[in-house]
Amino acid sequence: MEEKKLKEVYNSAIEEAKRHYENFPVVSVFLRKRLLPHVALFYVFARRADDIADEGNLTVEERLGKLRSYRNALSSALSGTFVSPFWEALSHTISKFDLTPQYFYDLLHAFEIDVLKKRFDTQEELYRYCRLSANPVGRVMLEFYGIRSPLAFSKADAITTALQLTNFWQDVSVDLQKGRIYLPLEIMKKFDYSEEKFLKKEFDFRFAELMRYEIGLTEKMFREGRELLNFLPFGLKIQINATIYGGLEILKKIKRIGFNVLNYRVKLNKMNFIWIFTKAFLTLE
Repeated sequence: MEEKKLKEVYNSAIEEAKRHYENFPVVSVFLRKRLLPHVALFYVFARRADDIADEGNLTVEERLGKLRSYRNALSSALSGTFVSPFWEALSHTISKFDLTPQYFYDLLHAFEIDVLKKRFDTQEELYRYCRLSANPVGRVMLEFYGIRSPLAFSKADAITTALQLTNFWQDVSVDLQKGRIYLPLEIMKKFDYSEEKFLKKEFDFRFAELMRYEIGLTEKMFREGRELLNFLPFGLKIQINATIYGGLEILKKIKRIGFNVLNYRVKLNKMNFIWIFTKAFLTLE
């Protein structure tokens, strides 16, 4: 692909990423400018697959079929055959930064699980899902920066899993409307809280205690993941430190509402973000 056309694809990816920005470090001022087009393209790759899995009124079979086509397009691109300029640009990004293709396939596997699975039986099953849906994002971001230490990957996994879990705990009421329960059924049983009560949004002390348990595990992951900061350049270090504090602040807000995420959804406000980034600066070693 000629350089002008390649640039057009990257610029389009940046605009698409900005329109759909959530918890992805695409438009962060701390991201190295030369990485922005490539990180945006990676985001768009994941975003489009997520939309196939979760948006619109497609049947399960239709969603899985589209995800198979998406996977085939990725495989073709990695082999040098491109079904569109987007895939040629993605192939260029993967080659330029020597990104691990398996992480892209892992994300697609996670989206297939989204289509097929509405319940998680065990804690380990939930963590396995996070290893596919969240951890590849952190690892690819490290590879963009040339960081490939196994220890750094391990600490990044702790942070990205904690972030994924925090999103789940924040969105319990939202996911319930979609028929999804990310709280493991074995944990509900452990705290003598039934799925039937969950579906009726019945909040009691048992539910509060199981949420306290899950949030405690998530907070521990964030603390373990902070060691990743030792591997990062200054700008990314601030970004990740702020991300950790942001996740912890959401968990604090859940505690303040007595863990009643069945009926309330907490969110960060402007003052929270100011405090989070200020603390991220001040606590860097």
